[in-house]
Amino acid sequence: MRNQLLHSVLLLCAAGAGLAASSWGFEDATVSVQGKGSGIGGGLKEKLTERKPLSKPVSLGASENLKVLLTTSENKKAKRPHQAFLNLRHPKSDLETSLAFQVKENGKAKIDLSQKDIPTQLLVSPEPLEASLIIASFGSSNPYKSKAFDLSIKLDTTSPQPSQEKPLRYGSLPEIHHIFKSDPNSPPKIITLVFVAAVLVALPALLVSWVSLGANLNHASRAFGNSPIPHALFFLSIVTMEGIFFMYYTSWNLFQTLPGAVGIGLVTFLSGSRALREVQERRLAGLR
Repeated sequence: MRNQLLHSVLLLCAAGAGLAASSWGFEDATVSVQGKGSGIGGGLKEKLTERKPLSKPVSLGASENLKVLLTTSENKKAKRPHQAFLNLRHPKSDLETSLAFQVKENGKAKIDLSQKDIPTQLLVSPEPLEASLIIASFGSSNPYKSKAFDLSIKLDTTSPQPSQEKPLRYGSLPEIHHIFKSDPNSPPKIITLVFVAAVLVALPALLVSWVSLGANLNHASRAFGNSPIPHALFFLSIVTMEGIFFMYYTSWNLFQTLPGAVGIGLVTFLSGSRALREVQERRLAGLR
């Protein structure tokens, strides 16, 4: 009984150790560089192994393509990971970039790149770049990250060299002085005087037309005697409204004008209705 129990414990420990040792890696990996017109079998082709980088740098020319083929595996079994990258790093500045592999369900992965796929900051580096493979996924398996080879960039000396843009830095900027439009001014005084003169000239014509249409000024005292407050308020509200318009024309803005206009308009409506009621009573009495 004790031996069986000890055997079971040993099996569980072995299984746990096997799970703990599970990790990601790759198999059947190659790196190749081919240029235009090199044909099948031309160019450079090297085999990659885990944890053992190539002894010689891989050179990438301006018109060449670099291709990495491999099969990702988890615990020596071909499997598709969550992420697989070729990481290029500058050994001195620690600048780096990661280029993603195209991975199929069976773990077959490839990446094909040229100099245009490499950032300018790394492309102009005189030192070889460190190319590392990164393979990882969800779960308890250990990720894989290790240097695979050195990548030497050979730029075309006959063409303009790539320019390195200055990186964007956030900080204080020069002070901005805003220039706002000046407040709208009233029309020139000469135009105002012309319109005032036109109104004053039209007043006598208005009075003559009023008299010719049958206005009876003799009833003014009777009207103010019957309903003095409505008639007085109505007349004063009309004059006050004209004063508000004058102030808006000369100095007030819209927010100063609207409250006064609304208040005076309410007074004009109420007093005018009372005054018209008094006029109607005199008409019904035959006094007009």
